[in-house]
Amino acid sequence: MASTKEYLDFVREQLADLDTIGTRAMMGEYILYCDGKVVGGIYDDRLLLKPTKSALRLMREAGLELPTEPPYEGAKEMLLADVDRRELLCRTVQAIADDLPAPKGKAPRPEKPEKGERMK
Repeated sequence: MASTKEYLDFVREQLADLDTIGTRAMMGEYILYCDGKVVGGIYDDRLLLKPTKSALRLMREAGLELPTEPPYEGAKEMLLADVDRRELLCRTVQAIADDLPAPKGKAPRPEKPEKGERMK
């Protein structure tokens, strides 16, 4: 089941205090970015986050049971976010981004051969 645009809009509103949030549609679901890093995604209208050390610590301190679920069959378990606790959600998403390494740059594309020229 694909995620709805309404749920995406709700999650984006909950994360509005963070300046560097972005999303990208992917196969009916949405990937969530913070500071240019993938921090989680919206799958079947559930916000799932990467289980970094800081995210686990923040959620434990808030008294949450740390529910985990895979985004789809065969995938690694991710943290099921409590989207109703806006401040905690923002702190957790930012902490995950801070825990993750900087994104790798894209490799340059190989040059296309001119018409009539053979590839090397």
